[in-house]
Amino acid sequence: MKTERSIKSQILNTGNDNKIIVLRLIVGLIFISEGIQKYLFLEILGPGRFQDIGFSHALFWAYFTGVFEIFCGILILFGLLTRLASIPLLVIMITAFITTKLPMLYTKGFWTFLHEYNTDFTLTMLLILLIIYGSGKWSVDLNILLYKKS
Repeated sequence: MKTERSIKSQILNTGNDNKIIVLRLIVGLIFISEGIQKYLFLEILGPGRFQDIGFSHALFWAYFTGVFEIFCGILILFGLLTRLASIPLLVIMITAFITTKLPMLYTKGFWTFLHEYNTDFTLTMLLILLIIYGSGKWSVDLNILLYKKS
């Protein structure tokens, strides 16, 4: 019982920092947008893209990834279960690095790789910050914690 409560508080625990909302807005809106685009631009960002980079069952993986990007992006935007929502997005970023950016380093060179990877690198670092610090002052997570204490 105590361990269960401890795990919940670790997941929801967040600082009272009001600046984290900026990180949440950036991460949430970008992932929501990218998830939606997987459904709008099928050849460029959806199943066509996944097939081009070598995924079998590209249709499944494109839509699966899109759903996670939209759902977790919304959770992060509102600051609800921010740490948990950041983990699948971090997995997506690592997978994107391995499947698209790392091969670019070998085929197009270091400077092209750096240019193409800068947004992905930024999002990866922001996700790590959200996992470490939580959702901040203006979040559902903090409101849940405050409600439980009162």
